[in-house]
Amino acid sequence: MLYQIEVKQTKPFPVAEFEVKVSGKVSTNHTVSVEENYFKKLTNGKITVEKLVLLSFEFLLDREPNTSILRQFNLREINHYFPEYEDEITKMF
Repeated sequence: MLYQIEVKQTKPFPVAEFEVKVSGKVSTNHTVSVEENYFKKLTNGKITVEKLVLLSFEFLLDREPNTSILRQFNLREINHYFPEYEDEITKMF
């Protein structure tokens, strides 16, 4: 299924927060936080934090429908559910 993902930053670092809207058969809204040090660990600063959130949602949507994604979470939590997350993201850079 194809999804449209909109990412809007609502709070800056040190703990950035984002509102994410995923539009598909059913639209969902999510609040996601990410610490600056975790962002740097995953990306080495090679992309924006907004792009990291977008890529993270693409990763999740490849594995589950948007209705199964937590409504509020910290990006670090993805690795608890999908242990391959950090490796997959860091491989992109």
